[in-house]
Amino acid sequence: MLFSDPRFFVFLAGLLALLAVLPSNRSKKQALAIASCLFYAAWDYRYPPLLLLVAAVGQIAALRIAATSDGRLRRRWLVLSIGTSLSVLGYFKYTNFFLGTINMLVPQAHLPILNVLLPAGISFYTFKTMSYAIDVYRGELPPCRSLLDYITFATFFPELIAGPIVRASVFLPQMGRPIGPSKSRLAIGASVFLLGLTKKLLIADRLGQVVDPIFAQPALYSSVTIWAGVVAYTAQIYCDFSGYSDMAIGTAKMIGYDLPQNFRMPYLSANIADFWRRWHITLSSWLRDYLYIPLGGNRHGTGRTYVNLMLTMALGGLWHGASWNFVAWGTMHGLALAAHRAWGRRVPMPRAVATALTLLFVMLCWIPFRAPNVGATLVMLKGCFVPHDGVVWLPTALGWCLVLLVIGHIVGATLDRVVEESRRLPALVRTGLAMVGATLHRDDVTGWYVELAGYPAGGAFLIASWVLLIFLFAPTTTQPFIYFQF
Repeated sequence: MLFSDPRFFVFLAGLLALLAVLPSNRSKKQALAIASCLFYAAWDYRYPPLLLLVAAVGQIAALRIAATSDGRLRRRWLVLSIGTSLSVLGYFKYTNFFLGTINMLVPQAHLPILNVLLPAGISFYTFKTMSYAIDVYRGELPPCRSLLDYITFATFFPELIAGPIVRASVFLPQMGRPIGPSKSRLAIGASVFLLGLTKKLLIADRLGQVVDPIFAQPALYSSVTIWAGVVAYTAQIYCDFSGYSDMAIGTAKMIGYDLPQNFRMPYLSANIADFWRRWHITLSSWLRDYLYIPLGGNRHGTGRTYVNLMLTMALGGLWHGASWNFVAWGTMHGLALAAHRAWGRRVPMPRAVATALTLLFVMLCWIPFRAPNVGATLVMLKGCFVPHDGVVWLPTALGWCLVLLVIGHIVGATLDRVVEESRRLPALVRTGLAMVGATLHRDDVTGWYVELAGYPAGGAFLIASWVLLIFLFAPTTTQPFIYFQF
């Protein structure tokens, strides 16, 4: 059930109506947990037992860790929790990758490729439960004593399939608040959700019609068209994934919970380290806190720091998918982070130039991320740097999608600076917000967001009109979210 599917709107409306009439917060959380499991089962009825197994092992381990001061016993419970999550992730996601690699290196092995089902969202919920057990082990978080609260955290459907990766330290402290829809929550949540829906349907899905044929057969196209495909995918993956995050955050706000910010206009980054502070923020911070720092971080000399950066990013690439293309993508970013750490401050340049070079590097890195195999990656890269003839195709959709994206970044950067520096809104922005009755808000979890039309009648009209326009101009076929495959 995609967030952009009309069936989801029926599901969400039904859940919000139920939360509005249930008498107690406990009964509301019970309904939410059941609805989350049903949402996950809608993808495949075999998924929920695996999710509940991983969650149960994490909770049992956390409770046992907190119940003893024996260091060896605590480590054993932690290893059990992490080992279970990694074993589940490894079997379902990487079995055929390793079997195929062995067959490639040792052709006479003839190992069979298994028919393994990849459960939706497995990369996200295994990381979520692992971080919970690790935080309890480190003494940074007390274990959750309420089974209902823990199940609600583990199964919470808005972020279950493709993030943001929500840590227990962020979500569990919110479990005491009353949940259910209110005028303010609906106005805020709908505003954020519709922003994500716009990114997904009007930009990402439209650009997917450009990206797919070019990456499928890059040898057929001219260098100009290959560059157009790279630019289109750069915009598509941002609008697709940040759009999903917006919809997840908006849905959670309608229910009554805050999910963490996952994107901060990453294509405005002036260096690759800044890019990773803005792109998929919950994953990059997870990799930093639970992989890079435990490996030693920057505490053991320059050489070891570079190795840790490379290893962290290579594993981060492999987390995205069982393919050497993803390893190459992560390794390229690891090299860039090491280079930035070594020379970034020694080679000063104007911010505009630094931003352009960072964006160019990120765009080139998206090629192995999107290409179906190593061969297609090499053809695409060659086409970018060695001019050659072929089909020239520059769809008009690419132009207006990029215009929308540039306008969105200008507005977003303006609002971001206003919030971060506590500035007064520019007159033009104030006028624009006032025209639709919108207000700018900020919270410590989600960051800043715009509440659309706080007055009920006008707000309902604007939201209904916005939804109508989205579906009027959206492609007739909706594509799955890109990050669902991870």
